[in-house]
Amino acid sequence: MRIVKYPHPMLEHNSKPLRKIDRQVRDAVAEMFELMYENSGVGLAANQVDLPYQIVVLNPTGDREQKDREHVLINPTILKLKGKNVEEEEGCLSFPGLRMIVPRAIEVKFQAVDLNGNVQTYFWKDFMARIVQHETDHLFGTCFYQRAAASITPDYEGYLAKLREQFEEDLKIGLEPTREQFKENVAKLESERC
Repeated sequence: MRIVKYPHPMLEHNSKPLRKIDRQVRDAVAEMFELMYENSGVGLAANQVDLPYQIVVLNPTGDREQKDREHVLINPTILKLKGKNVEEEEGCLSFPGLRMIVPRAIEVKFQAVDLNGNVQTYFWKDFMARIVQHETDHLFGTCFYQRAAASITPDYEGYLAKLREQFEEDLKIGLEPTREQFKENVAKLESERC
């Protein structure tokens, strides 16, 4: 498992709800947490690790020792956004080094399934609300730069162009999937659990 970088096609993919929570899903969740911590993140969506499922892992502390702050959100559905949009800085593990100012609602009410298959309702605000909005966007193919009000990273268009160039080079040598390989992989994974 690895974190995919822009413009990997999974980052544009509209994930399907997960219907089956099994050992492989639990193992994937554990690996997602490890990758998130290794990369100094506070949230990670399944799309970012090349899985087409609606799964988000997060820990607002970013500290692997604070297990009590970890959350696994399966099939998260935002029910209500409240409060004016607040513009704050965000980054993204699929865009290493890119920092942008993104407007987000200050409060969010949403539902998600936990790892035990139970539906939970959450009311989060401030930083927690920002994280879940960012990660839920990923599940539906929206990246944070698409919602940004401004960039903190100088010449962010040039930055994105460099990521595209690197992806094309990796594609030529077989490190990234062709569109056909990507579609086949997604169809296989979705047929197993969606």
